[in-house]
Amino acid sequence: MRQTFTIGLILIATILQAQNWRLGFMGWLDDQHYLERRADEKDAKKIVLLKVNAKTGSTSPYEANSPRKEVQKKIPKEFQLSWRAPHTKDFKQVILTKDNNLYLFEKATGEVRQLTKHEDLEENPTFSPNNAYIAFTRKGNLYTLHLESGKETPLTTDGSDKVYNGWASWVYYEEILGRSSYYKAFWWSPDSKQIAYLRFDDSPVPVFPIYRSTGVHGELETMHYPKVGDPNPLVALGICNITTNKTVWVDTDKNIDQYIAWPFWTKDSKQLLFQKMPRDQNKIELLLANPQNGSTKRIYEESRPTWVDFFKDIYMLEDNSGFILRSYQNDWYNLYYYDLNGKLKTTITDVPWRINSIKKVDEAKQIVYFEGTGTINTDMHLFSVNLDGSNLKQLTKGKGEHIAMLSPQQSYFVDRYSSISKAPSRVLYDIYGKEIRTIVQSQTPEFDPTLHHKMELFRVPSTDGKFDLPVVWTLPSNFDKKKKYPVVFRIYGGPDAGGIKDAWRGWNGNNLTDMGIIVVSVSHRGSGKFGKKGLDYMHRNLGKWEMEDYFAVVNWLKKQPFVDTDRMGITGSSYGGYLSALALTYGADYFTHGIANLSVMDWQLYDNVYTERYMDTYQQNEKGYQQGSVLSHVDKYKGKLLITHGLMDDNVHVQNSIQLIDKMQDAGKEFEMMFYPNERHGWGGPKGKHARKLKESFWKRAFFEE
Repeated sequence: MRQTFTIGLILIATILQAQNWRLGFMGWLDDQHYLERRADEKDAKKIVLLKVNAKTGSTSPYEANSPRKEVQKKIPKEFQLSWRAPHTKDFKQVILTKDNNLYLFEKATGEVRQLTKHEDLEENPTFSPNNAYIAFTRKGNLYTLHLESGKETPLTTDGSDKVYNGWASWVYYEEILGRSSYYKAFWWSPDSKQIAYLRFDDSPVPVFPIYRSTGVHGELETMHYPKVGDPNPLVALGICNITTNKTVWVDTDKNIDQYIAWPFWTKDSKQLLFQKMPRDQNKIELLLANPQNGSTKRIYEESRPTWVDFFKDIYMLEDNSGFILRSYQNDWYNLYYYDLNGKLKTTITDVPWRINSIKKVDEAKQIVYFEGTGTINTDMHLFSVNLDGSNLKQLTKGKGEHIAMLSPQQSYFVDRYSSISKAPSRVLYDIYGKEIRTIVQSQTPEFDPTLHHKMELFRVPSTDGKFDLPVVWTLPSNFDKKKKYPVVFRIYGGPDAGGIKDAWRGWNGNNLTDMGIIVVSVSHRGSGKFGKKGLDYMHRNLGKWEMEDYFAVVNWLKKQPFVDTDRMGITGSSYGGYLSALALTYGADYFTHGIANLSVMDWQLYDNVYTERYMDTYQQNEKGYQQGSVLSHVDKYKGKLLITHGLMDDNVHVQNSIQLIDKMQDAGKEFEMMFYPNERHGWGGPKGKHARKLKESFWKRAFFEE
């Protein structure tokens, strides 16, 4: 708790250094006081920082000193303090990087001490919980370094260009551990005596070539990338005792094609909870590993006919009494309390709506605070419930999005509330939901039709009548129902991709509404808004049901007298690019224009973990792969499509767009394309500016000049 509080102060101070300050609540200083930014009473142009007593509202001046800024001032000029720089509490020690080596900055003395001397880069340096060590990976091996003595110790020695210890294989980074891991695949035990890590062997995984066009001869880059049906990396889970430097390998049955990930240490460091699932991804097991001998005990199992997901937010209770699981057991995310033997102690919640996250657990009072939608799937609220499942309460009120910021000991919370038609406000409540005071009441600008672009949230029934699809549209300024307007769907789509929220986005519109285009966003049945009931439609059918739901909205729009049915556009990137290309082929009777950016065009060309999760393998689901492939529907194409892609995209390979272009050319179809040399999966800089202008030009030509 103390560390969380300190980190909170650091974040507050960091925020204060930004240029886009806002008046109002800046964060909690302690359980009884918060930091507020106000205009000075004597000089409205002057901004002051105040420490505010939550209970009484009394204030006192506050001097905000950013530990990060202090460090930046003290470190030598040849060092840069990156936002990811590892640090201890309050930045007393900071790890800096220069010339591929690590340095330790001591805030108290201002000294910088070199820790490593090696030509290869140290990745993901991480402090041990007691701050005595750091761990990092280098060229496929895992190391510890004792900060006081400077002694560096290799925990593994077999790392290579195919074997990585504590560093994730690409497909694990992208699809299992997540991009926020930055490839890190090791985890300190709470007592700082052990490190759990994953060992990957990419030897069986096919290599995919990526071409860099720079220079005279160019350069060929290769990556281990398993596509649908390809062999996976070999994965093992090890636990290393940093005193003996010996690894115990956890018993995970290496003869089975499976995925192993997301370990969580028990608070006493005596056991490691980890997860595994078969390649079919329709069953998940939680197992407890013994760090002494690697033996395991299965304590939980969950399966579905469609697919399951890894549990990425398991809450391990401090008293080692068990853990809280957020699971889809009843077709909605709910909370369950299990002991370490796998016995269900409590079904904490049993609600027919989505619980998004656990905010905090007050173990002393046996209360869980969590965020969820409540009964309206575009809302967000704060709830509390006792650990035994009793006394479920919704603490925030009113339709819209409520983001709650709890005080350190959960005595109060500040509710940042808005809706699509109401600008954000910040209101202080006690933990029981009783309002204490309004900190900031933003004034919703009075809508001026000559200046503003109106945004509205409504529902459209799906064609089969089973779902009320959330839709948001933004109307151009000077909107006139007697005129005809083109429409552009801005979408991402994809399974459990979230989507529309009833939250303020202002009346300012965007570059498309500035042109006089109605912009539409839709949450389809598989977006996660409708629980597993909606998600399961996606199984073996990627592309099909998103399109069907978009068609329902197109049909609804066509009934509006101000919609020009001959100018129905769609655009998106990655999965959204896939759906945009599919809309202009499979959905050519509904959509007339589209821009598909860095898109999957055929699911056989994407990675196996993501694709097989939803589609199974091609051999198991040939019909589904054919139906979901843009390439299968080229003959239906009759509109105008712009295709863009980075030539070095290492996520969705440009091979996807090239294969579609090949099919379109052979079929005599007219289209536009723009490739971006040396760019990957999304880009900024000059080419980003070029792409934005290109897309604006496409819509202008397509909708207003032809």
